[in-house]
Amino acid sequence: MESLFAEHDFLDKSSGNNFADIILPVPIPRMFTYKIPKNLQPQIQIGLRVIVQFGKKKVLTGIIGKVHNKPPQAYEAKPILDILDHQPSVNPLQIRFWVWMAEYYFCHIGEVMFAALPSGLRLSSESKVQLNPNFDAETSKYPLDVREEKILEALEKKDELSYEDCEQILGVKTIHPILKSLVAKEAILIFERVQEKYTPKVETRVRLHPDIVASKSALETVFEAVQGKPKQESILLKFLRDVPVFQRPQLNEKGVDKATLLEEGDSESSLKTLIKNGVFEIFKHVVNRIEEEAAEREASELSLSQQAAFEEIKTHFETKQTVLLHGVTGSGKTEIYIKLIQEVLESGSQVLLLLPEIALTTQIVGRLKQVFGSQMGVYHSKYSDNERVEVWNGVLSGRFSFVVGVRSSIFLPFDSLGMVIVDEEHEPSFKQFDPAPRFHARDAAIMLAYFHQARTLLGSATPSFESYFNATQGKYGYAEITHRFGDASLPEYHLANISADRKKNLLKLDSTRLLREKIQNALENQQQVIIFQNRRGYSPYIQCEDCSWTGQCVQCDVSLTYHQFAEELRCHYCGYKEKIPQACPACGSSQLTTQGMGTERIEESLSLLFPEARLGRMDLDTTRNKYGYQRLLDEFAAGQIDILVGTQMITKGLDFGKVTVVGIWDGDRILNFPDFRAGERAYQQITQVAGRAGRRDIQGQVVIQSRNPDNDLFGKVIRGDYFEFFRQEMIDRKKYYYPPFVKLVKITTRHADAKTAQKAAHALHHQMANIAVKKIVLGPEKGIIARIKNQYQFESLIKLDKQGTTQAVFKQSLTKIIEELQAVPEFRSVRWIVDVDPS
Repeated sequence: MESLFAEHDFLDKSSGNNFADIILPVPIPRMFTYKIPKNLQPQIQIGLRVIVQFGKKKVLTGIIGKVHNKPPQAYEAKPILDILDHQPSVNPLQIRFWVWMAEYYFCHIGEVMFAALPSGLRLSSESKVQLNPNFDAETSKYPLDVREEKILEALEKKDELSYEDCEQILGVKTIHPILKSLVAKEAILIFERVQEKYTPKVETRVRLHPDIVASKSALETVFEAVQGKPKQESILLKFLRDVPVFQRPQLNEKGVDKATLLEEGDSESSLKTLIKNGVFEIFKHVVNRIEEEAAEREASELSLSQQAAFEEIKTHFETKQTVLLHGVTGSGKTEIYIKLIQEVLESGSQVLLLLPEIALTTQIVGRLKQVFGSQMGVYHSKYSDNERVEVWNGVLSGRFSFVVGVRSSIFLPFDSLGMVIVDEEHEPSFKQFDPAPRFHARDAAIMLAYFHQARTLLGSATPSFESYFNATQGKYGYAEITHRFGDASLPEYHLANISADRKKNLLKLDSTRLLREKIQNALENQQQVIIFQNRRGYSPYIQCEDCSWTGQCVQCDVSLTYHQFAEELRCHYCGYKEKIPQACPACGSSQLTTQGMGTERIEESLSLLFPEARLGRMDLDTTRNKYGYQRLLDEFAAGQIDILVGTQMITKGLDFGKVTVVGIWDGDRILNFPDFRAGERAYQQITQVAGRAGRRDIQGQVVIQSRNPDNDLFGKVIRGDYFEFFRQEMIDRKKYYYPPFVKLVKITTRHADAKTAQKAAHALHHQMANIAVKKIVLGPEKGIIARIKNQYQFESLIKLDKQGTTQAVFKQSLTKIIEELQAVPEFRSVRWIVDVDPS
C-alpha cells in the first residue's frame, strides 16, 4: 500500500490555491481532487467539511485534506459545491492519524473517516423530484399515462417531491419505474436535497416582558389585571417563584422552559393570553444535551503503595513514552489516574481515558465526574447521534479538556493531548472487528499519543502478554502494585469438581455442593454473590433425544441458542430467530431437551435452589437499552439484588463492598477455545471476575466449578503467579511463531458460493506465497464458523517477521494481488477481509 504521507502535506495553506484534495467516505485508497470556486477560496481551510458531487448523481460530505495548485491528470476536477463549517471540524493531526490507521490496518482513508466522524456530522442526501422547466405536455412527443400525469399535477402545486411523496400520491410501493419513465420523457429532473443530520436541542422558553421587570408598579398592575382569573394568576406566581426577577433581574434573561412552567397542570391557553397581553414573551434557546455537572469532591489521598507507583510512573515518563501499570484488582488504580489527569490538565493539555465499554464502567465514570465535573466529557455508543456531536464540538471548543470514552473516542478532535490512559488494556473489546478499520484501540491510542508527543499509561491487573513483553524488553516503563487498597485482602480460591459431585449424587441443577454452601452462607450474612458464565441465553441449544437433531441457523453454520424468556431459538451471529418447535422437525419426536447452561438457565436454577434470594441477570439481552446496565447496577448497589448472574460484562470495573462470593459456573468453557490466546484470556477472565469479591474488610471467596480441576492454569490463577504463566506461554509462542514474536495478519475470503470462495482463497494463497518477505502462510481453511449470513468463508493466517520493512512490503504486494484477483470476472463479487493484529 503506497504511503499517503509523502503525497500529502497536510499543513499547506498557502494563498491562491485552486484545488483541494478531499477525503470522501468511499472504499477507495486515495483522496479526490476538486476545484475551489473563487467565491469559496477565502474560506478554505484544512479540516473543513464540504459538499461535493461524486460520480454523476451522488452528493457526499468530504473533509479537506490538502489545498494546492496541481490539477488532476486523469480526470477534470469538479467544483466544491459548498462549505459546511465556519471552523474546521477536523485538525491536521487527526488527518495524519487517519492516514496512519489506513496504512497500518490495511483499509482506505475514507473508511477511517466514516468511522471517525459521528454520523450527526455526516450529511444525509435524499433524492427529490422536480418538474423539468423545459417540458411542455402539449408539445411533448411522448404520451403520458394516468399515473405519470398525477405526479406532474402534484409537481405543479409543489416545487419538489420526495420518492415517498410520489409513492403516497399513487398508492404504490415501488415508484422507481414510473420516475424512470418520466425522466426518459424529459418531464422531470431528479436531484439530491442535502440535509445536515445534527440538530441542536432547542427549548421554547418564557420570560417576563422587560418593561415589567423594570418597574414593580408595572407588575402590581399586572396582578390587578389577573385578579379573578385564577389560571393566569397561577402561572404568574409560579414563574416568580422560580425566577425572583427583582432580587436577581439577570435571571429573567434565561427565563423558564415552557414545558416546565406548565408541567403542574396549568393551562396553555392562559399562558397564551398572558403572552398576547404583553405580560410574557416567548423565545427560543439552544441547550446542551450533555448536562453540566460541578465537581463535588477532591481527589483522595494516595496510599503509600499508590504514591510509590505514581512516582515510579512519572520517573518512567521522563525517558519513555508508554508505561504499563500492573496493579492487582482492588489496588486503587483509578486514584492514580485521577492524580495524573489533574497534573496534565493543570499544565493546559488534554487527557483521554479509554475504557473497554463505557456502559460497563458507570462506577468509574461517576467517580471521575465527582472530581472533574464539567471539564469532563463522556463519549460512548449509548449516546444518541446528536449527543456525540455535542461532545465532539465540546472538544473542539475547549469545553471538554478531559474525555472518558470507548474505542471510538480516539477519533475525537484533540489538538493538544498530554496523556492517554488505557484502563483494562488487556480487554478484547478494544478490538474493532467490523466494519473497517479493524483497529485495536490500545495500539492506536499509543500511536495517537506519539503524534501529539504525549504520554500513554496502560493499566491492568492482568496485562496482555504483548504489553507485558514490551515492558520486560524495556520498550515500556513498568510500575507494579501488589496489594489491595486499605485493609482488603485478595480472595481465597476453591476448586469444585463437577464430575466428582455427579458421581456422589451431590450435583443439583449443575451446581456443586461447595458453591451452594458458599452462596447460602453469604445470603445468611446479608452479603451478595456474583455468578459468572460466559454464555447468554437459556441454553446453548435444543436437541432431540431420539435422533440428535439440533436447531441450526438457516444463514450461518451454527446451532441456535435457546432463549426461554422470549420462547425462541436465536442466532447470536446474524440475529435470525424462530419459534421453538413443538416436535422434532426431523423425526417428529416430542423428546426435545435443552443442552448446556446459559445465564438465563442459571438464573432459573438458582431461583429454585435459593427461593428466598432476589436475583438479577446482566447480559446483552437485559442491558440493550440506554440505561439497562445502570438500572441493574443501581439495584445491586442498593442491596435490592442478592445474586447477580452475568456474562463477561460483570468482570469489568465493578466495585461493591458487600460482594463476598464469586462463582465461576463453568471454568472449562473459558479454557476450551481454539485460539492461541485461550490460556491468556482464561487467566484474565477468571482473575478479573474473582477480583470483584472481598474488596472491603471481609475476605472474598471464589469457587471455580470444573470437570478438570487439576488443570495447571487454575493452579497459577490461585497462586496469582502471572509471571510464571507468562514465561511458559512465551516459550510456546516463540517455538510456534505467535505474537509477540511475529506480526499476524488474517485474511478471510467470503462468497455466497462455497466453491467460488474456496477457489478464490486458494488463488490468493498461491500468489501470497510468492511475496519475497520472511513469512509463514497457513491455510486457507474453512472458518471456525464456515458460513455467516449465507456467506461461505475461508481463512488464511500469515505470520510476518517483525524486523525491517517486511510488513510494509507485504502490505504493498497484497494490495496489488487483491486488485488483480478482483479484476478476474469469476472473483468480482468475492470479498477479501484483511485483519491486522487479529484478537
